[in-house]
Amino acid sequence: MAKRSGYNFMKKDAAFVFSEEQLNYSFSDTHPFNQKRILLTLDLLRKSGAISETDIIAPRIATDEELLLAHDGKFIDIVKKAGKGEVSEELGAVYGIGTEDTPIFPNMHEASALLVGGTLTAVDEVMEGRAKYALNLGGGLHHGFSGRASGFCVYNDSSVAIKYVQKKYNARVLYIDTDAHHGDGVQWSFYDDPEVCTLSIHETGRYLFPGTGTITERGNGKGYGTSFNFPIDAFTEDESFLNTYKTAIAEVAAFFKPDVILTQNGADAHYFDPLTHLYGTMEIYKEIPRIARQIADQYCEGRWIAVGGGGYDIWRVVPRAWAHIWFAMNDKPAPTGPLPKDWLTTWEKESLVPLIPTWEDPNPLYKPIPRKAEITDKNAQMLSKALHMIRNEQKNK
Repeated sequence: MAKRSGYNFMKKDAAFVFSEEQLNYSFSDTHPFNQKRILLTLDLLRKSGAISETDIIAPRIATDEELLLAHDGKFIDIVKKAGKGEVSEELGAVYGIGTEDTPIFPNMHEASALLVGGTLTAVDEVMEGRAKYALNLGGGLHHGFSGRASGFCVYNDSSVAIKYVQKKYNARVLYIDTDAHHGDGVQWSFYDDPEVCTLSIHETGRYLFPGTGTITERGNGKGYGTSFNFPIDAFTEDESFLNTYKTAIAEVAAFFKPDVILTQNGADAHYFDPLTHLYGTMEIYKEIPRIARQIADQYCEGRWIAVGGGGYDIWRVVPRAWAHIWFAMNDKPAPTGPLPKDWLTTWEKESLVPLIPTWEDPNPLYKPIPRKAEITDKNAQMLSKALHMIRNEQKNK
């Protein structure tokens, strides 16, 4: 890996990339992808006394040259024209925009390029040593493809950012995706690249978009053996999710030995999420970033960039879940007890559902799952098969 200038002159543990312009990535008032969740999270951190204004860094807009690292020029041109109302419904559909999932909205290119630029800002903060870790909750649009938008995602900030890391810093990247939906766009971007390892833990595609992410998707050509998928069953609960995550990340990191880690932190594996079928609670969101940090500290001298992702219960789940990433980055214990009263007062009038008043979920959160033992066993078998592949490849290296 190329030497990073200034790494020994680190100024802060973590940087939080944010500007209100990130909320301009907005399909409609009724679309499930709602960037207000970033504002809700930041406000929760502020009112918890967990973040200072000096921690916050404004994102920049990604240049066309940077977008071209992972996207076709024709697609970028179409997105620009679509945001100006110059693309027909038929042409837009060819490129995945103007669909029910990814509608066209004014200034679509500028809003999308800002989210990409936010992740590139986070990358430079970490790789140039101004911060040990960096968080861009506006990123994590993992379904975007080189020439097509998909699943609420126009440009794929993680794919661009990984290409950017390779080009500018000559680093090996481990991408870890814990969104309930398979990180397909990132996986396919690096499917034949042995210098990028993708790891996705997600609800099986049997019932959930995008329908990919089986354990047999292992990479191609020189990249074979650097794509890892751990599809868990619908209704999976905390213990089985965390067992899969802890075991998978430890094995894959030891196998790949990355220079830097990029994590996608979708918050849609929670029981309350309206678009998925997993039964996670806030317990998994306490653990996911802390384990990621441990791996980054062990293998990468701490170099860890985190982005957002899915998460469609923006009131009861996402702010609490994403706040835990910031607590982990700053080595603060997971908060317990009541949420700040002024945060609850500020948002309860606007929320469409009663807010959860504590950092923890209510207990019990749901009725017992009749098939828990069967689901847990099924996930364990999947994990065993996936790990067997990894260990065989380690022996054959």
